[in-house]
Amino acid sequence: MGGFPITYADRIRTLPPYLFAAIDEMKRKAIDRGMDIINLGIGDPDLPTPTPIIDRLKQAVDDPKHHQYPSYDGMLSFRTAVANWYQRRFGVQADPTSEIVTLIGSKEGIGHVPLAFINPGDVVLIPSPGYPVYPVATSFAGGTPYFMPLVKQHGFLPDLEAIPNDVAQNAKLMFLNSPNNPTSVVADKAFFQRVVNFAREHHIIVCHDAAYTEIYYDGKRPPSFLEADGAKEVGIEFHSLSKTFNMTGWRIGFAVGNRDVIGGLGKVKTNIDSGVFQAIQEAGITALESDDQLTDGLRAIYQERRDVLVPGLQGLGLTLDNPPAAFYVWIEVPKGFTSASFTAHLIEHAGIVTTPGNGFGEPGEGYIRMTVTTPKERLSEAVERIKKVGW
Repeated sequence: MGGFPITYADRIRTLPPYLFAAIDEMKRKAIDRGMDIINLGIGDPDLPTPTPIIDRLKQAVDDPKHHQYPSYDGMLSFRTAVANWYQRRFGVQADPTSEIVTLIGSKEGIGHVPLAFINPGDVVLIPSPGYPVYPVATSFAGGTPYFMPLVKQHGFLPDLEAIPNDVAQNAKLMFLNSPNNPTSVVADKAFFQRVVNFAREHHIIVCHDAAYTEIYYDGKRPPSFLEADGAKEVGIEFHSLSKTFNMTGWRIGFAVGNRDVIGGLGKVKTNIDSGVFQAIQEAGITALESDDQLTDGLRAIYQERRDVLVPGLQGLGLTLDNPPAAFYVWIEVPKGFTSASFTAHLIEHAGIVTTPGNGFGEPGEGYIRMTVTTPKERLSEAVERIKKVGW
């Protein structure tokens, strides 16, 4: 039988290389040599979803009304729970009928929002290093990514004044992320206010990825972008139950904010996506109505782990800050190493998997990312292994 060559679309062929492919290969070889692997490279909570959320799902699954197609924008009861949570947590009011949309995880909304607002050639401002979905979604929509470097000299926050005026004038959308992946830096309300003013001046839609606001330490709660005056006039905020309640596999999130932006995202969703299984939304309501009863314990565990890993690495002479939020640790590589070579060194000689910083964007070169989604005993062991092999 005769076939014909299958050719990928340009948008697929121009995707950057899969970040973890080379790491997975090195990890496989280390395992083949009999090495015990400590995986500090993945940002997926290792703790189970809290029992009350699971129990609510079990009840909801038996209800036949949840067995049919869900609405695209989500159950009003779930969106109302989101609105109430935003009021309690941030003091932000949102209309559940027009300013909130339910998402199949926040990644879905982040990936689709450029399709609603970006025409070919439009510029999108993107933090770098950052979540790879921001530039990929931009490119899929035909937009042009403009990377805002997150560097130590500026506290790993975007330097808005460094954006050329012609770029700002052509920009249609800006992605932000605080607490940040991979740096764990938290933006304050003053920074968000500068963003709102910048967006107003240049007519830029702001899309803030707030997936990590509930993973914070020392009692210092990160603010919402929507707390800034006028924020709802210029943008939206993406949130997720994934990290907050250890629900990464459940795929439920939401976007809150400007009704026209929410409406545009909803139009894309209606045409190329579906709603969230309603039983999961019921479980999500239980999560959101729990206040801090479920999350206090999770934060305590992550903080205990952070307080093992960070001082341990600093004691070895590595340069890193104590993260105020999220579960990532952003570490400068030792002199003489690149991000990739230090990642390889730790896998091959210590059996420790980390993520090279340049995989999140060029300004991430010179760093690696570790996570604390691993029991503290394994984190202590990782520190000892690094001490033993050195660099």
